[in-house]
Amino acid sequence: MARPHSFLYTLFAVSSLIVILNAQNETRYNPAIPGWHSDPSCVFVPDWNETTFCTSSTFLLTPGLPIHASQDLVNWKLISHALSRKNQYPAFDQSLAQTDGIWAATVRYHQGTFFIITMYKNNVEQLQTGLIFNTTDPYDNNAWNGPIRYETEYIDPDLFWDDDGTAYVATSGINLQTADLTTGTFGESRSIWNGSTGVYLEGPHLYKKDGYYYILAAEGGSGINHTVIIARSKHIFGPYENHSGNPVLTNKNTSRYFQNVGHADLFQDALGHWWASALAWRSGPLAVTYPMGRETVLTPVTWNEGAWPIFSPICGIESGWYLPVAKENSCHGTCVGDADIIDFEPGSPIPSHFGYWRWPVPDSYTISPSGHPGTLQLTPSPLSISAGYENLTLGYQVDNLTLIMRLQTDTLFQYSVDVFFTPEIEHEEVGVTLYLNQVQNMALGVIMLPISTTTNLTTNPTLAPHLRFVVSGLGGLEKNIPKPFVTPVPDSWLKDPIRLFVRAENETHYTFTAASSSSPYEIIPMGIAPATIVSGGTGDFTGSLVGAYATTNGRNGSSPAYISRWRYQGLAQAVGNQEYIPSRFNY
Repeated sequence: MARPHSFLYTLFAVSSLIVILNAQNETRYNPAIPGWHSDPSCVFVPDWNETTFCTSSTFLLTPGLPIHASQDLVNWKLISHALSRKNQYPAFDQSLAQTDGIWAATVRYHQGTFFIITMYKNNVEQLQTGLIFNTTDPYDNNAWNGPIRYETEYIDPDLFWDDDGTAYVATSGINLQTADLTTGTFGESRSIWNGSTGVYLEGPHLYKKDGYYYILAAEGGSGINHTVIIARSKHIFGPYENHSGNPVLTNKNTSRYFQNVGHADLFQDALGHWWASALAWRSGPLAVTYPMGRETVLTPVTWNEGAWPIFSPICGIESGWYLPVAKENSCHGTCVGDADIIDFEPGSPIPSHFGYWRWPVPDSYTISPSGHPGTLQLTPSPLSISAGYENLTLGYQVDNLTLIMRLQTDTLFQYSVDVFFTPEIEHEEVGVTLYLNQVQNMALGVIMLPISTTTNLTTNPTLAPHLRFVVSGLGGLEKNIPKPFVTPVPDSWLKDPIRLFVRAENETHYTFTAASSSSPYEIIPMGIAPATIVSGGTGDFTGSLVGAYATTNGRNGSSPAYISRWRYQGLAQAVGNQEYIPSRFNY
């Protein structure tokens, strides 16, 4: 177990390791939106203060379909979620597998209205439904509509309006059809392009420029063979001409740190420059360790009149177009990547960047309940977050979890909460987790377990709070799963909240420790787990989250738990092999 001072040493090393480049206008860093933000789609809207808006896939995470906004393509703010209310789409409660839920979305703006087109997929029941969200105010959760539903055979819908106002939807395949966005009525689907190889041809986006219709698409599957290809035609239904320079964007067969580059979208900025958003792993070519999963990256694109677009390779540090200057403080105090300093003050809401696995039970989360100001009360769920640990079939079970999380957005970070818990029933538990899904996660909890004392050769079992570290790796590729570690909570800790820590001290491992909140530097090391546990496996489309949970582990307990002093501090971002920059790119 690393000593406490090693973390401080890491911080010092990171700050001095890279004094990478002065922050000049033409220099920017990837990921643009760090942490799990897969299948990104972006649109530049001059009508809204020359702002770029992006969305991404959320699968089983709710609220879903986050909207991020930026005027300078560096500082991004989470402004709303298009899917924020259970009555918009209750079906998440029937979702089973990691890859159920909301798949690749496209965001577009047309005649004063924002549209997001996406699909809900339930792999176990072989169901999928197209969804069309719209709003005239992207900064308000409640302004996003119902949505409109439609039947679809294909994934990854794109939305495009031609010059005559006709709306078209392109999907994987590549297939194209007209669409009435008010009724969800679609015209006949026609195959218009077979790609370069036809292998996993998906994620299409349609554009019109200089008299040509361009189709940009992903090929090769989301992994180390991921590529971006393009074709064009004078007619919207084709025939389409493959670009001889395909793929136009990929890092496959390279030693680059950023891999799995694909699912790109094109947009312009306020200066008229072209950019591509895409997803990528920070994994290197071995693609073994990438806990944050598929993140959003940006790269400059040169697109001269009548010519094919030329994409710059995806790198951690890029020089290219001069960046637009924000007309206002685009973050309004909270940017993506800022630290969490959350004390659950009375009357405050659940922070907008917090999320849940499927739809939450609202009554399970109460801020500053009577007698416990400055806390978040967690009402335990019967289901454990580590279903795999309990050897459930496939590790999945449809049920609500008391589990509240935020994305891991930094390569190196520290997260902690204080927990106050007076359990009464065996196996009642509250704790912190590094979470990918129900079968790939790590947890450090305070749990009520039997403790034996021997007097005169007679063993008398009693119950007492214990600290327990446990790792579930049933769905992952890592075979060396750390064994559980359990130890009684020291008697001197029982009168104060217990502070639980999760730290990423390097790219490859997480450490879990505990301390009394009254003596936070006197820690008990509980465990170390490799980041490969939460990289790929059944969770290869998503990324890691960190947060708190409460469970009865299937028993009849009902003791509430209270968490307070929620802290998340990003420390460093890896931008290359053994290359780091301080988090939030502050120089």
